[in-house]
Amino acid sequence: MTENYDLIVIGGGSGGLAAAQRAAEHGAKVVLAEPARLGGTCVNVGCVPKKIMWNAAELGSALQDARDYGFQVETGPVDWRTLKGKRDAYIEQLNGIYAANLAKRNIELVRARASFVDAHTVGAGGRLLRADHVFIATGSRPRLPLIPGAELGITSDGFFELAERPQRVAVVGSSYIAVELAGIFAGLGTQTTLVLRGDTALKAFDDMLGEVALTMLRDDGVEIVLNAIPIELRRVAHGALELKSRDGRVLGPFDCVLWAIGRGALVAGLALERAGVGLDIQGFIANDKYQVSNVPGIYAIGDVSGRAQLTPVAIAAGRRLSDRLFGGQTGRHLDYENIPTVIFGRPPLGTVGMSEKAAGERYGKSDLTVYRSSFLPLYHTLTAAKPRSQMKLITAGSEQRIVGLHVVGPGADEMLQGFAVAVRMRATKKDFDDTVAIHPTSAEEFVTLR
Repeated sequence: MTENYDLIVIGGGSGGLAAAQRAAEHGAKVVLAEPARLGGTCVNVGCVPKKIMWNAAELGSALQDARDYGFQVETGPVDWRTLKGKRDAYIEQLNGIYAANLAKRNIELVRARASFVDAHTVGAGGRLLRADHVFIATGSRPRLPLIPGAELGITSDGFFELAERPQRVAVVGSSYIAVELAGIFAGLGTQTTLVLRGDTALKAFDDMLGEVALTMLRDDGVEIVLNAIPIELRRVAHGALELKSRDGRVLGPFDCVLWAIGRGALVAGLALERAGVGLDIQGFIANDKYQVSNVPGIYAIGDVSGRAQLTPVAIAAGRRLSDRLFGGQTGRHLDYENIPTVIFGRPPLGTVGMSEKAAGERYGKSDLTVYRSSFLPLYHTLTAAKPRSQMKLITAGSEQRIVGLHVVGPGADEMLQGFAVAVRMRATKKDFDDTVAIHPTSAEEFVTLR
């Protein structure tokens, strides 16, 4: 027997949960299918546990800095098992909270994998579910390289399964995930190597961020290997791993090799062909600015849509989609421009708006005015470590509207949110100049740049 609903949500990650709850708040009858832990990548193997590990690495540095401030501090290696145990317990608590939130809104949760029967019917747990609207929010998963021995390495998912801290690690990739995990490993005392296929990191971001990211990793003791294209990962004596590159170099030995080379849409098993849903050239579900796939009534939100793979983006897109379909808010959709992003390097890197290169292509280089600042934060005037903060404002046109804002340094993650509002509201350099600075802070640099 087929059971009828207003909305079927496939996937219980951030986007699926947010969309389901918003639709239910508008009065829709909703069912959500998810076989794994609720919360998806972000809660279980992404943002939340990563930030906890980042916090631990930051505390390690703070203990060293405390000596420079006159404290008598005894330091030692991190107790990885204790850290992992407390982290995992917190994540389990979040899983329960998500389930309770669904129940509170009368959203039916089916603990099973779902697949399409036709464009409006889904099979899950031996049941047939039907709705006029189906949201696909199954997320993404880390990619492995197509080389011999790739399975000997781990991905970011595997990072959170490590029972012990490895002594020697290679992180392969130039993405923000690679930069973050390399910094966390190093901050927690692991001998870390970052392996890049090219000669820079963070290629999707402003050049300043990529340059500074490598500098700060080197300053933290990370070995940076450039222009190394992996062709084989192999196990050698005593269980160690060696990584061979195309040019003949052999890197290692390592106790762990972590691949951070990108993520692909998690669509296997959905039987999309039965519904006629098409994929783009990269394997993500093709969709328009309203999240609608090529099949009316079927939508893609979050990582599976191939756009801005960030948790707040999935949440925002899902809520707007439910507002439009069930809340009568005609035309509501997510604007994918000016999305603020923070990379939790050490220190963190933040960006909103366009890179200098992208702004030059859109407005013309001659129409841009770029402001930069490099300074030593007050906190580090007393520490042995002397990481410099970096800031960049990119403005366009005679009114000098701010079209890009980029920052590296302590507090970048917190200060960026407010500045992102200003950029979205089309603030100009004069607006920044006319704002009274808060002193002494790093953030004040943005309103005093000359």
